[in-house]
Amino acid sequence: MKIIATKNAPAAVGPYSQAVEINGFVYTSGQIAINPEVGKIEMSDIEGQAEQCCKNIGAILSAAETDFSKVVKTTCFLADIVDFKKFNAVYEKYFISKPARSCVAVKDLPLGALCEIEVIAAQ
Repeated sequence: MKIIATKNAPAAVGPYSQAVEINGFVYTSGQIAINPEVGKIEMSDIEGQAEQCCKNIGAILSAAETDFSKVVKTTCFLADIVDFKKFNAVYEKYFISKPARSCVAVKDLPLGALCEIEVIAAQ
């Protein structure tokens, strides 16, 4: 197992890795909309936060020598299911290969985030 880490995505806010690679697959931890340059969530709307989540996922995939086209599964968490349509409008710009997906609303997300995305990708 190989730990994946990059300064181009937020550092873990707990005892976990940004991602791990094993047997040709990359498993990312959930990414919220923390801007890695400043270490905090800057956007207050779902579109801006979804965009930053996708940028963070992209940075981790790049560090793992893969990309969005090789994502096979995503799990998405929304703080409010009302944001589903707006979230999808951003999501579909990045996940053009249409991987399998689960998307659920949850009571709360870390640091008051509006969304969180985790992925499994082939290398």
